[in-house]
Order: sequence, then structure tokens, then C-alpha cells
Amino acid sequence: SGEPGKNTARPQLFLRRHGWTGTIRPVNRGRAEIFGEPAFPDLESIPGDIDHAFVMLPAAQVGEAIEACGRRRVPVVTVYSDGFAESGPAGTAAQGALAARARALGIRLLGPNCIGLIDVVGRMPLTVNATLAGDLLPAGRTAVISQSGSMLGTLLSRGQARGIGFSRLVSVGNEADLSVGEITRLLVDDPHTEVVLLFLETLRDAPALADAARAAIAAGKAIVAYKLGRSALGAALAVSHTGALAGEDAAFDAFFRAHGIVRVDLIEALLEIAPLLAGARPAPARRRPARVAVVSTTGGGAAMVVDRLGGLGLAAAVPPPAFIAAMAAQGIALKAAPVLDLTLAATPARYAAVLRGLLEGDFCDAVLAVAGSSAQFQPALAVEPIVRVAAERAWDKPLAAFLAPQADASLALLATHRVAAFRTPEACADALAARLRWQVPQRLDAPSPRRTADWLSALPEVAAVGGPPGRRLLDEARALAFFDTLGVPTVERALLEAAPWTHSLRWPVAAKLVSADLPHKTEAGAVVLDLADADALAAAIDSMRQSAGRYQPRARIDGVLVQAMVRGLAEALLGFRDDPLLGPIVVLGAGGRLAEVYRDVATRVAPVGTDIAHEMIREVKGLATIRGWRGLPRGDLAALADA
Repeated sequence: SGEPGKNTARPQLFLRRHGWTGTIRPVNRGRAEIFGEPAFPDLESIPGDIDHAFVMLPAAQVGEAIEACGRRRVPVVTVYSDGFAESGPAGTAAQGALAARARALGIRLLGPNCIGLIDVVGRMPLTVNATLAGDLLPAGRTAVISQSGSMLGTLLSRGQARGIGFSRLVSVGNEADLSVGEITRLLVDDPHTEVVLLFLETLRDAPALADAARAAIAAGKAIVAYKLGRSALGAALAVSHTGALAGEDAAFDAFFRAHGIVRVDLIEALLEIAPLLAGARPAPARRRPARVAVVSTTGGGAAMVVDRLGGLGLAAAVPPPAFIAAMAAQGIALKAAPVLDLTLAATPARYAAVLRGLLEGDFCDAVLAVAGSSAQFQPALAVEPIVRVAAERAWDKPLAAFLAPQADASLALLATHRVAAFRTPEACADALAARLRWQVPQRLDAPSPRRTADWLSALPEVAAVGGPPGRRLLDEARALAFFDTLGVPTVERALLEAAPWTHSLRWPVAAKLVSADLPHKTEAGAVVLDLADADALAAAIDSMRQSAGRYQPRARIDGVLVQAMVRGLAEALLGFRDDPLLGPIVVLGAGGRLAEVYRDVATRVAPVGTDIAHEMIREVKGLATIRGWRGLPRGDLAALADA
């Protein structure tokens, strides 16, 4: 548009405002010139090659524009227009047809419903985002990919207000073609990018992102994700915003962990974490909490961060006597405490000496430098020493800074020297915890597990009764037959279909009604334990039938399953599902009637090897009863890991 106030005028104005020196060809049927650039009525009229087309037309006209781009052999097209998958089934169908046609024409498609991209390195802000009405700082080495177009501007504006620079920022919209994973892989190969930040509402191509994440680890780069959907409400909002299915959040945690992607909970942490990861490597799994050493010129400011770190499962590192003695030899009197407080004795030299000593020490995994009011009015006291020590780059240990006051100049100074500096204690703790949880990717070189659908297709009698996977539950008898086929051992059992209820199992036994309509048998009164003889069994069956009839009158009963009673130290719940977004997922939790109430589970992506199985067992709090907690009998952990 030639009217400066319209969204459709912004890309051309932003390109020239921020130093794009390449050719711009505005397309407008009613104007011969727009903002000093010659305009053209259509693509056919434009001389020379076209590298990238930015489409800002009503949804009904986008298909025609794609055809025109195909005729002109335009390799990349960004579609700003909405009215596609985010609008409902008709829009989803239109988007599918658009993507298919683009592929047929040899076009790579960004969007639709996409606000554009900002290439800071190339000074090419091809976007309608209003943030570009302000200044665009020099390029940094952090890239951003966002499924929310507005968040692109949010991160850019907040970052630039703090002196944080970016390399490339990409809005992906509905990802009809180019996905988060594929663009991440391109950025892994980008020499101007060290860290890639992801703002996610869902995940449409998990294998592509997994490949990109593993390539990033190999290349010495890091990927950080902030994902909406921690709560049921957040997941619902993500669905309504993007027209996509948001998966269970625990599965995303498992996916990120398995592939070496760092996850943060706070948007401020996403913005500020990059220097903690630039050039760093993930650590092997730890069996103890990570330890953070803290030096501070404000006791209260440091306590706020340490308190949050403790809540996130990290430990404060208390310096050993040898460290205290070494500092005393330099004239620095310290107490062995979780926070080394220099409030009344701070000088630049002392602050730097303590900081350097902590980074050299082997009693901590990370170092946090906290500055009080001096960060705002006397940066030479505590901020400049952080910069000097960080510049030595002699330690393979994370160093972060938290500035308690509003100290914009000091934050910008630290950002310029690529020191991770945090404005709030919450973001500081979140980022440090995420950095210290960053682990080497899970080994996935085991044979890929067969899909559930493949197993069911190999078992016609089970598939015929159970129906397509995900449509209907198998009853317990058929589920146990399924496990027999897989080679998974089960408790000795007998299936009884009619009176007299005879079997050859040893007494006592458990009895359960066989019904796919009664998955929770305790609620239906459809299970009885510790039956001592045939008379008790017959009475229990009569009682269960009456109770189930009251609970679910239409339930189909296909017999009675009798199993030998077994005893153990505890119950464990082991589950598997084929996540529609992330693939096969394995879940371990404490079992029993209250399993769904406590939701005490460990989740991993498949395949799960023995080492990861033991890691999961350690993670479930309720399984402390079989880990020998406080003298309790230790269970057969190897057998559970094998299962």
C-alpha cells in the first residue's frame, strides 16, 4: 500500500528505514510509484529475477499469487494473510491445497498467517511487525523462531532495550511448509548464530526438530524452548490460537530432554539465557543436585535467587575450609555460608578475587554474581569486576549475574560483553536451573519400537475386538493376551466364562469382571481380592455383577478373569502411548488407586534403555518405598528397569 498508516505499507518502509540495500518491487494495480519506488501491476511486469515474495492479500486471492510466483520461479514466498488452518476445517483444507500447489511449483512457503522475518545480519526486516518502527540494533549471535508473530516483536523490543542483539528472527505462522524444525536446522548451519530461541505453542514436525537439536549439539550450539501449555488452560489457548493440537506437557519435557533442548518456564529467561549457553556443552546426567556458588553485595537480593534455586531442586554450594583460608590469605574474610556476602567489605579487587576463586573451585557447578545498588550508581564496584573475570574465559563453568536494582546501563554493559545478566530473581533462577539441567541427548541407537498399529495388525483377533488403536479400550483378558504376544510376563491367570467357576490356580485368587466398558474396576465394584476358596469366588462374582450393573447398566461382560494373588513391596504403574505429536512415550509412576491423584510420574521418549529406566525409577518419589528409603526393604529395581 502507498498509505503509510496501513499494515501493508510497513514492509517496504521498514526495509528502507533499516538499511536494506537490495531491490524492492512493490506490486499494486492502482499505483505507478510507492514511497519513491516504481510499482508494478503484477509479477509478470517486474524485470529480472525475484528472490522472495511477501504476500499480503485476502485469503481468497493467495492461491492466484502463488500461481504467479510459480510462473516467475520465485523460490521463497512468505504469506502474511490469515484465514487458513487457524480459522477452522475449511481453512485447514484451503491451507493444505495451497501447500500442495506450492510444492508442485517448486516454492518454499513460510506461513500462512505469518508476520514475516527479520534478518538483522542482512538488514532485511521483511515484516509488518510494528516494533520495526523503532531502531534496529547491530546484529548479535542469537536467533529466534516464533509460532506467535507478535512475540517476535516482544522479544526484539525487550532485547534491544537491554542491548541484546539478534542474528535472525523468523515467524513461522501455520507452518504449511517450512517448519520450526527445518528452520532451526538452517540456523544451526548459520555462522552468525550460536543460540536458537524457540517460542512454541505446539510442535508440528517433531522429527525435524529432533534432528536439528542433535545437529546443534554436534556443532557446539544450543537450542532453548519456551512452550505454552504447562496448564490445561494454556494448552487450550494454544489450540485456539494456532489451530493445532497441543500435546501433554510432560511428553514435551521428555522430548526436549531426550534431544538436548533447554527448556525455560519464563519468557524473561528465554530472552536472557543465551550467554549462559553460547559455546557451552551439555553435561552428563548427575545423580546429585547441581550446586550454585553465590557471591553478593546484597544479602536480600542474593537470598531471593537462592530461595528460587532451592525450589527448582538446585543446592547452594557452601565453600570448604580450604577456600575460606585461601581468601583469608588475600585479606578477604568470609564465612562458610550459602551466600558469600561482601556487602560491607566489597572492593572491585575483592569481588573479582572471590569470583575468580569460585570459578576455579571444584565444589560448585555454576557461579552466580549478585550486585545491589552499586550496579546502578557504582558499576565499578561489582559489575565491572564481573566483566573482567568473565573475559578471562578460563573456566568451563556457567557464570550468571543478577542485578537487584533497575540498572539499565549495567545490564547493557554485561550484554555487550556476553555475560548472562538477569533483571529478576525468578528469571535468573529459571535460566540457571535450565542450564544445569541441560544434558547430553538420550541415546536413540536402539531399534525403533514397532508402532502399536503394527502390533495390532499382526493380531487379527485382538484388532477385531478392540477396533482401531485409540478408538476403544481392550478388555483386560485381551490386553494380557497382547502382552503374551510381546513376550511381557504376566501373573498366572484363567478366563472363566460361565458357572461352575472352576480353575486350576492356587488359592487365594483375585477375580475381575472382563469388560472393555469398565476400565476402572474399583469404581464399578468389579474386582475382589484374596478369595480363599470356590464358595468365596462364586459369591464375589454375584456381588460384582450386581455392582457393575448399577454402575454401568449397559456394560458388556465377557466373563471373569481369575488371577493368582501376589505380594510385593509396592505397586508401580508403567505406561506407553504413541503421542500424536511426539511419537512413542514411556511413563513410569507410583501405582495404586491414587496414582491419578498424585500424578507422580517420570516420562521419557522411546526407546528407553536400562540406564534411563533406572533414572526414571530414581525420579518417581513414590517409588522410594522400593529404593530402600530409611531402612525399608529394597525391591528388585533391576527387574522393574528390565520391564
